Amino acid sequence: MVWASWTTPGVFTGRGGALTDEAGVVTGDLTVHTTWDGKEAQVKVQYTGTLDWFTLTGSPLPCGSEQHSRELHQAAVEAVKAGGASLAQPRTSTAR
Repeated sequence: MVWASWTTPGVFTGRGGALTDEAGVVTGDLTVHTTWDGKEAQVKVQYTGTLDWFTLTGSPLPCGSEQHSRELHQAAVEAVKAGGASLAQPRTSTAR
């Protein structure tokens, strides 16, 4: 089985926060976590130091390579920092 994951703690949301499926807009100090299963990338966030994870709206995203999933993770981190109820639709290269 192919998979990879990345976690970035201490991501402060920009104005407007990050939009999640379960909790709506979340703001503040978040941890961003991306898991890639070989076909798609799942992006979740949590308040740093807590247990509950929330799906970033728009996730999962089609993703054909480990490198692309890493790029998606970084783009999601940047989108959360930008705020504006950021979605898991980061601007990056197309799925490979």
